[in-house]
Amino acid sequence: MEKQREKFGSRLGFILISAGCAIGLGNVWKFPYITGQYGGAAFVLIYFLFLLILGIPALTAELAVGRASQRSVAMSMDVLEKKGQKWHFFKFPAMAGNYLLMMFYTTVAGWMVYYFFKMASGGFVGLTPDEVGTAFNNTLGNPTINIAFMAAVVISCMLIVAKGLQNGVEKITKVMMLALIVLMIVLAVRSIFLPGGEEGLKFYLTPNLDAIKEHGITTVLFAAMSQAFFTLSIGMGSMAIFGSYIDRSRRLCGEAISITVLDTSVALMAGLIIFPACFAYGVDPGAGPGLIFVTLPNVFNAMPGGRLWGTLFFLFMCFAAFSTVIAVFQNLIAFWEDLTDMPKKKIVSIHIVMMLILCLPCALGYNVLADFQPLGAGTGVLDLEDFIVSNNILPLGSMIYVIFCSWKMGWGWDNFMAEANTGEQGLKFPNAIRLYIKYILPLIILFVFVMGYKSMFGW
Repeated sequence: MEKQREKFGSRLGFILISAGCAIGLGNVWKFPYITGQYGGAAFVLIYFLFLLILGIPALTAELAVGRASQRSVAMSMDVLEKKGQKWHFFKFPAMAGNYLLMMFYTTVAGWMVYYFFKMASGGFVGLTPDEVGTAFNNTLGNPTINIAFMAAVVISCMLIVAKGLQNGVEKITKVMMLALIVLMIVLAVRSIFLPGGEEGLKFYLTPNLDAIKEHGITTVLFAAMSQAFFTLSIGMGSMAIFGSYIDRSRRLCGEAISITVLDTSVALMAGLIIFPACFAYGVDPGAGPGLIFVTLPNVFNAMPGGRLWGTLFFLFMCFAAFSTVIAVFQNLIAFWEDLTDMPKKKIVSIHIVMMLILCLPCALGYNVLADFQPLGAGTGVLDLEDFIVSNNILPLGSMIYVIFCSWKMGWGWDNFMAEANTGEQGLKFPNAIRLYIKYILPLIILFVFVMGYKSMFGW
């Protein structure tokens, strides 16, 4: 007898959890610093355009495959492909992508938890800027801290997934996501009213075409395109799983837009927190990944009540990280529920042990394994794992979803449109853009893939 598939308890749960999967550290870590690098508001406008023409169609395709098949990526194409086709082989790189993502993401989430406790306990009070930088290097160099906090993230998030879709994942993620949004609003209001913060707002909200000329239009277009693409976590079935848990009362294009709007709102609010604070305290907003762990603790040190604001900021960062980890862990467990008859509790138990082992190389990547520099000097295990996922599995996986949904040799356009537009409410997916989806969108994704290699290896 086939197992009864779990369902979300509410549409709000689906939107918040799907957005929670997309809302990761990329929104609040990468988005502000690349916006800072590429000229503020001009970059944001280009980013919006690519979300519309690239992100939403690809997300709709992935949700449609999930809802039509009622399966995770481990079995979705087996269900939908025509007899004799080989699309189901996609499950192997897609499943590998989810595991690889968690192999480094849990370590970074652990850093957020560690910084939350360090900030709350006054660990940065009185430190000079150089000492704050040293504190981060010491964190990276300490294998005990890295392993302990990675393990805490893995175990706590797996135990939430073990409680079930509605009682665990939906209940906890709803609270975290709503708390995240409230925290962001509070922090953004605080930052906007800092003396000198208006310059940061001007930088963020006024288009600066000179910055685009300075970096070159191709570089800025690629940066906006890849951020729009990667922010939604499309391409390895981490969104398809949530499509499989929803009913057919609403059309999927509208749901994809809701997820994208929430995801983008969080990224924009992160900018409202970071840019006024950086300008108020004379800090470079294009400071790179160190912005979160080195630059901002210095800003909080200089700010009245900074220990409280810093603690709230890292709590919000923890919620952003945990929402992604829980969503992807749900996907990992769903793979094996689709593939085997094992009870969920047993799958979770195996995964706790397995993930603790798989996540060790990244946790040790900046200390014990620091001499392993797979992509050149200064790179580590995290960079290699991130490169495999972000530069390979996500773009190529997205291309497979788009082609599968639009070409006759796959599931086909008519089947995709029937699924995407099933429902009484929400925006219909437009039939008029068929040729764009079939031919141009795969070429745009191919461009992202090739440019990713070019920027990585300096071709």
